[in-house]
Amino acid sequence: MLRAVERLVQAILVVCLSATALQSAEKDANRLKAPADTLNEIMAAPDKGIDKDLMAKAVCAIVIPGLKKGAFIVGAKYGRGFASCREPKGGWTAPAGVQIEGGSFGLQVGGSGSDVVILVMNQDGMQHLLKSKFTLGGDASVAAGPVGRETAAQTDAMMHAEMLTWSRSRGVFAGISLDGATLRPDGDVNKALYGAGAMNKEILTGKYRVPTAAKVFVGALDKYSPKKAA
Repeated sequence: MLRAVERLVQAILVVCLSATALQSAEKDANRLKAPADTLNEIMAAPDKGIDKDLMAKAVCAIVIPGLKKGAFIVGAKYGRGFASCREPKGGWTAPAGVQIEGGSFGLQVGGSGSDVVILVMNQDGMQHLLKSKFTLGGDASVAAGPVGRETAAQTDAMMHAEMLTWSRSRGVFAGISLDGATLRPDGDVNKALYGAGAMNKEILTGKYRVPTAAKVFVGALDKYSPKKAA
């Protein structure tokens, strides 16, 4: 009788652990689907999205869907998303979780959410992204990104910026300055995807394989920027 009870308890534990693992996998998949959907929607309108030439030149890409403005803390803004960088062969690394806080988001109205896209345009910009924390417009030079075919009219500041930034709010998509915003790793998300000890520096330099849940996001980057190694 005792053995039968032990077997029953073990079976229940297995079912519970399996259900927990399934829920975790579904949560990870949903978490990465949002930035993939954001990128697909923005790139669906070539004349109003990000020029593919810029995507091809980007060293890293950061997508933060649904950045929120705090309803009770004046000026407080916070969002979570993912970054991915180029591998030596031209593909994209497994995505690392990032958090963005503060900054000036001109397109955001009231308590509405804004989607934020940041392209890192050179190795200096990537080195900032690999740090534990950095400030846009302070540690890293940043400029509002051009929309659609505006790329041809780049300003000198834009051409030399380490990062180009865009925001979409209530259907309006435009380049925007994010001066003062800080970016840092999202340790909780990285732990959920890769296990304890996973750091953005290792993830974004190709030390981790792309998990199944992240293939939708990396696939979107590959679709719009399938750059091959020279």
